[in-house]
Amino acid sequence: MTRIQFGLALPSPRPGMSRETYMAAVEQGLALVTGHFDSGWFVDHTQFGANPLLEGWTMLTYMAARHPQLDFGHAVLCQSFRNPALLAKMAATFQFLSGGRFIFGIGAGWKEDEYRAYGYDFPSAGTRVEELEETLQIVKALWRDEQGTVRGKHYQAVEAYCEPKPDPIPPIMIGGAKPRMLRLIARHADWWNVSWTGIEKFRQEVKECEQACAAVGRDPATLRRTWFGGSLCAPTEEKLAELNVSGMTSANAFVGTPEQVIEQMRPFIDLGVDYFMLGWGGFPDLTNVEMLVHRVLPVLNS
Repeated sequence: MTRIQFGLALPSPRPGMSRETYMAAVEQGLALVTGHFDSGWFVDHTQFGANPLLEGWTMLTYMAARHPQLDFGHAVLCQSFRNPALLAKMAATFQFLSGGRFIFGIGAGWKEDEYRAYGYDFPSAGTRVEELEETLQIVKALWRDEQGTVRGKHYQAVEAYCEPKPDPIPPIMIGGAKPRMLRLIARHADWWNVSWTGIEKFRQEVKECEQACAAVGRDPATLRRTWFGGSLCAPTEEKLAELNVSGMTSANAFVGTPEQVIEQMRPFIDLGVDYFMLGWGGFPDLTNVEMLVHRVLPVLNS
């Protein structure tokens, strides 16, 4: 039986939360999942309105240094935010310093308001997919070749060194679901990631992903299926209602008692998902994390 893996998606501070309170809660959560979950995850965005939001790469490297028992990754990096050759260098450095604990998650980018606010061009979706393809070509070339050279339409790297090479090469996880993205994923990804996706939508996306794999001559069984999104698990309906201040539902997240969450996850597992990167619903309350550690994950792996 395939082992089901969990990762903890780390939140940013809540409005008005002090650094001390925030760090204490995050440290408690990561200590709790260590030995049970395999990894920690963080998003790569610059703003969600006026809400506090930490920068993705800085957050991840800091936490990876503090928690050497866990792997770490982004769900997912925005290809537009960093020069591709520099991104390859950053990932190689992370892999070297962490002793091989980095998962390279990346996507095409989608959140127009943060692009505009931070001074990035926001080209069409098709252009952003082209840019992501060139980013992946450059990253792979720098990780693989003595000197990487890719002269693309959007990005270039010319005889670029990237030493030390990442060892091992990090898994490449690409987030996306549209047909053109799925073909790119079939060509380049080790892992496929969907985000905040309900089961009926996922069923259709699996069919489209398998078609994309067939189109490029890839066995879909070689593409790992992963899920990222919200979770809120509590021992009783009363505690669940108390914690669910955001109104999260099971339409596109995992919400309920441990038994209900397990029932919601099983159809995804039946469709090949074996890695769930789960949000910390109710943060900084530890109930959700405790339930996932002690009453959900063990049952899925029993």
